[in-house]
Amino acid sequence: MTLQQNESAAFSGLIDLASERIGGEALLASDEFFAEKENLLKSGRGVFIPDKYTDRGKWMDGWESRRKRTPGHDWCILKLGLPGKVRGVDIDTNHFLGNNPLYASVDACSAGDETDGMKLVGSSTTWTEILPRSPIKPGSQNLFSVASEAPWTHLRLNIYPDGGVARLRAYGEVVPDWSRMKPEQVLDLAAIGNGGVVVAASDMFFGAKENLIMPGRAATMGDGWETKRRRGPGFDWAILRLGKPGSISKVEIDTNHFKGNYPDSCSLEYCDAGAKPIDALNWSSFAWKELLPQYKLQAHTQHIFEKEIQRVGVCTHVKLNIFPDGGVSRLRLFGTVASSQ
Repeated sequence: MTLQQNESAAFSGLIDLASERIGGEALLASDEFFAEKENLLKSGRGVFIPDKYTDRGKWMDGWESRRKRTPGHDWCILKLGLPGKVRGVDIDTNHFLGNNPLYASVDACSAGDETDGMKLVGSSTTWTEILPRSPIKPGSQNLFSVASEAPWTHLRLNIYPDGGVARLRAYGEVVPDWSRMKPEQVLDLAAIGNGGVVVAASDMFFGAKENLIMPGRAATMGDGWETKRRRGPGFDWAILRLGKPGSISKVEIDTNHFKGNYPDSCSLEYCDAGAKPIDALNWSSFAWKELLPQYKLQAHTQHIFEKEIQRVGVCTHVKLNIFPDGGVSRLRLFGTVASSQ
């Protein structure tokens, strides 16, 4: 099924499983004469510099193969940064106008942590088509939904017959391997790698809510969650769904890079919603309880709360409240998975 460009909100709340910022890698391509395969997984949609050339031709911010003069088609194998279920793909041909492919398809496989692309080319690898051969528009975000419930670790982007693609996004849900976790192991239950999701936020004018659970500390101020300046009553908030229900014993709230725009203070609430989903419309109908009382924050600081945390039972969701507005780069919620999970 093809989605129109103005329907890109259909992927809202899903993670780009292929992004290099969470470990995605371009492993092998049939050809990358004009532009490197690694560009596919970079941030943004790619840029165009009119007068920039290389010794092979026009410099392009994407993956671009030479003009094919033999039968067949070009392809690129990618390792997802995190294994998961792919719900949709964006095959973005931004700035590729006379050199875009006519069609594209996507295959997937489950090959664990394999990083040798040559091993995945062989007949021993079972590839499953998750996007059939579909027409591709030039200079556009080509958005497609994917009907597949299996968790995948690698993708193969096929382009017909050749050409350039600026970016590939694989939107989906992380599926952690919980068998690797030890009983009673303390984990960041909200981390993207452990299946955490930021399901809703009051505002994210300057920075996306998903940044709160990304790996590592923020690289810049733009790598955090930041709201617009509040000019009326109230406060801003973000709601996170834990990767697994559990008990939280330690919290980290990082305002890294936020120096003149960090929140004055913050608090945390929790709830046990069971299997019921929480979103931006129904969150107020759940019973929220205090996890962390309201505390003053400082600029550009990692705040660690442990003794201040209320000892609570199992929770599925946590709500970060910031007063009255501002930016937080990361939120870590350390705890143990509930024994029944």
